[in-house]
Amino acid sequence: MSTQKRDRPWLMRTYAGHSTAHDSNALYRRNLAKGQTGLSVAFDLPTQTGYDSDHVLARGEVGRVGVPVGHVGDMRTLFDGIPLEQTNTSMTINATAMWLLALYQVVAEEQGADIAKLTGTTQNDIVKEYLSRGTHVFPPGPSVRLITDMIAYTVANIPKWNPINICSYHLQEAGATPVQEIAYAMCTAISVLDAVRDSGQVPAERMGEVVGRISFFVNAGVRFVEEMCKMRAFAALWEKVTLERYGIEDAKQRRFRYGVQVNSLGLTEAQPENNVQRIVLEMLAVTLSKDARARAVQLPAWNEALGLPRPWDQQWSLRIQQVLAYESDLLEYGDLFNGSAVVEAKTAELLAGAEAEIAKVLEMGAQAGNRGIIPAVESGYLKSNLVASHAARRARIESGEDKIVGVNCFDTTEESPLTADLDTAIMVVDPASEQSVLAALKQWREQRDEAAVQIALEELKATAATTANLMPATLACARAGVTTGEWSFALREVFGEYRAPTGVGGAPVAVAAEPGGELAGVREAVAATAAELGAGKLRLLVGKPGLDGHSNGAEQIAVRARDAGFEVVYQGIRLTPEQIVSAAVAEDVHCVGLSILSGAHPELVPDVLHRLRRAGVEDVPVVVGGIIPAADAEALKAAGVAAVFTPKDFGITTIIGRIVDEIRLANRLQPWAATLHGIEQQAATS
Repeated sequence: MSTQKRDRPWLMRTYAGHSTAHDSNALYRRNLAKGQTGLSVAFDLPTQTGYDSDHVLARGEVGRVGVPVGHVGDMRTLFDGIPLEQTNTSMTINATAMWLLALYQVVAEEQGADIAKLTGTTQNDIVKEYLSRGTHVFPPGPSVRLITDMIAYTVANIPKWNPINICSYHLQEAGATPVQEIAYAMCTAISVLDAVRDSGQVPAERMGEVVGRISFFVNAGVRFVEEMCKMRAFAALWEKVTLERYGIEDAKQRRFRYGVQVNSLGLTEAQPENNVQRIVLEMLAVTLSKDARARAVQLPAWNEALGLPRPWDQQWSLRIQQVLAYESDLLEYGDLFNGSAVVEAKTAELLAGAEAEIAKVLEMGAQAGNRGIIPAVESGYLKSNLVASHAARRARIESGEDKIVGVNCFDTTEESPLTADLDTAIMVVDPASEQSVLAALKQWREQRDEAAVQIALEELKATAATTANLMPATLACARAGVTTGEWSFALREVFGEYRAPTGVGGAPVAVAAEPGGELAGVREAVAATAAELGAGKLRLLVGKPGLDGHSNGAEQIAVRARDAGFEVVYQGIRLTPEQIVSAAVAEDVHCVGLSILSGAHPELVPDVLHRLRRAGVEDVPVVVGGIIPAADAEALKAAGVAAVFTPKDFGITTIIGRIVDEIRLANRLQPWAATLHGIEQQAATS
């Protein structure tokens, strides 16, 4: 047995939050009692995007994918009985990160905590929101300012806090290759550090403290050897950047510190029990190599491709971590891979590719006036690259080149006891919880000092119009009882809002329409159907109603439909049902496709259907895609939805073919297969 001192385990977290602050508080307490060593707060989409729960865009989204926090009273409830001075809290929050940190600080002060001792992380990486996750609010310039102000404030006042988590996790979910994930995350970090350095808010001699509080949040896929090498490349590159670009001499401040959630993108709806072993393998990528080991790990649950995990499912994921950390001998040894020629070669390959892409992106920034990564965001260069990489990945899965067990191979299965009753295999948020949140918000507004609220908001807007640090004015708003939406809309007045490029138009063709192939057949069906309907082209509207910003699936449908010959109308994320219907009518589309992954489909889809009928649109089928439980899918079909697609429908070209048939059915035409058969018979007899 090894006599080496056993290393301390990483922080173990579960990404959690739902329904109400009260319900989430109870969940956090239970998780901590089970041995979880840190909290990871999931906020609902209205909170993440700066809307109050009673805003029109928040309908159906309240408490769905996280906890609603509308004001300091909600934050008090969320952490009731949890001593914040002793708790390491990670908050996945970006556009409204400054606001949530202010609420957290105020509650900590009310608990009697020394804020200089608070430990935790705000994600606060707005660049990846433009590229993948879609919870951005403000334009890039003001967003970088908010990040800079937070970093300057925390270094001076909350020195143990990580004010930003450079987040490559969602880049991989949006299609990034390992090289792109490293490169784009590092470009973001460089841009943020340059902005802080150039702001004048932090003295040059304290830049080491800034660098020392920069953390990363990464993804780890099932190709765990490559993923482990990716982390070693990340660490080597960060060492080089911080030493050579910023002159940081303290090795401790240069240390690459990262947390991880392993890949949710690879979790499957088909044979979901296989997700357990996927999660374990992905965790090994970020724990096996001591020199590149994660500081914090949170694992998804086996059933996240089906819907929201239950507390028991999250406990299973926590226990996976605990078994590795406490039962195995992993933490008794040094790095297992030092000296491995295979690992060193792969790490060097990734490092070289990342450095080349970093140089390209930063050159674009230099040509635009030393603006770092931002010009590559605004031009659509980064988004187009991610959409193209994702399309290529999807094509490899559809062709069978990339094997997904239980999906495109080995799909014969026994009935699983885990999913025998799908209605109980996931957690369902009580729709009544949204009404309770709205009632509580109304009461909060009625009982607060409205004059103090207005004074605080005016001061916030006045400060935003200057170059002064916004954190003090934000703290004043928190103490006055301002709501999340009020804080955000005050800054919207000054900064404006931003709609990021979709990347769809610039994406190259991922699947060739080879003669006799599936795409060629669908293209033929699209052209023939357009001709039968007397239209130049079939027109498909791809819409994302509500606040769900995960647009990867919608983008892939839009790209493949374009390649199949459709004229695609795609206006990006965050649209109301009214806006979607208006676009459908104005563009005279032949089909409306809705993508919703947040669980808001029971509210939003029927609303779109109702508005279409009210507009007199009767012959345009509506199809829906997303993480939709079987019972909900049946309810949507009963309401008038033509087809529902879920993660098990992995063939995108097949989906496009189904859409063509739904258009034909709605226009009283035979399905294309029957029409084609008739054409072939006629040709054979002539």
